[in-house]
Amino acid sequence: MSVIRAAMTQTCNAYTPMPGSVDDLPSLAGRLADIRTANLEHHADLIAQAAGMGVKAIGLGELFAAPYFALRRDEFWTGLAEDALTGPTATFMAGVAKEHGVVIVAPLYELEASTGHRFNTAVVIDADGIVLGRYRKTHIPVGSNEQGRFDEGFYYGPGRTPQNPPSPRILGDNPSFPVFDTAVGRVGVAVCYDRHFEGVMRSLRHAGAQIVFSPAVTFGEKSERMWEIEFEVEAARHGLFIGGSNRLGSEPPWNQPYFGRSHFVGPAGRCENLSPNPLLVVSDLDPGSLASPDPSGWDLPRDRRPEIYSRD
Repeated sequence: MSVIRAAMTQTCNAYTPMPGSVDDLPSLAGRLADIRTANLEHHADLIAQAAGMGVKAIGLGELFAAPYFALRRDEFWTGLAEDALTGPTATFMAGVAKEHGVVIVAPLYELEASTGHRFNTAVVIDADGIVLGRYRKTHIPVGSNEQGRFDEGFYYGPGRTPQNPPSPRILGDNPSFPVFDTAVGRVGVAVCYDRHFEGVMRSLRHAGAQIVFSPAVTFGEKSERMWEIEFEVEAARHGLFIGGSNRLGSEPPWNQPYFGRSHFVGPAGRCENLSPNPLLVVSDLDPGSLASPDPSGWDLPRDRRPEIYSRD
């Protein structure tokens, strides 16, 4: 397989008529479609720029079609939840994927109409505009750090299975961690908090993933420190390319700063960012290199001893 030019966005809410105070946020209840449209168009422009640089696969940010609303509880935001596979976000992005011939990982706010459950979901769209399926965020954070709170459990729950019907384009025997056979290779997704948990990247690699997109909205001292090391360790341990995407800047009226620092890593370390646009990260990835022997001489899959590890 040849080298793939891949990209991620690192941007913020593109809807600018935001209220000046968090107490006035409920005034947006009737403008949710406008918020989604502004962010879809903003990201379509970034995808077009990336395609112009030769990008063939792009991962968008976590819940990219809206501001990150989980910093406090405002129930009206649940009105943004939509059908993951046929709703306005997937439909729009399918058209963009087909127009530019790029694979798109599009994280959105999902409503499962048959149950009323809501999820933080990423939809994988192939370069021909076909929606291949979805990954639902598995681990849901609720807590606070020195900068602010995050209360995601108020808005959505952990992923439930089955989340995809059987398909030859969806790989692996663990329905919680599907891998998608795309035009650029085998793609997996781990959304934000998922990246911290032992077994997530291993499950995706076991299912055949070559590239994992990990869209996030994250902030705080420990998160920033771990952001710089977690992906490198997991990529080296499991023989993967991993792209971590974080928002960059802040979003009124919460004004919580997001540190960005989106990047790709592979088993050999950090990948060069080729993009002149600070809202895009672009790197060349060589999935063919993943089949090469580990230069360290290690063979971790062979030498694992799962029978002696702790179980909980």
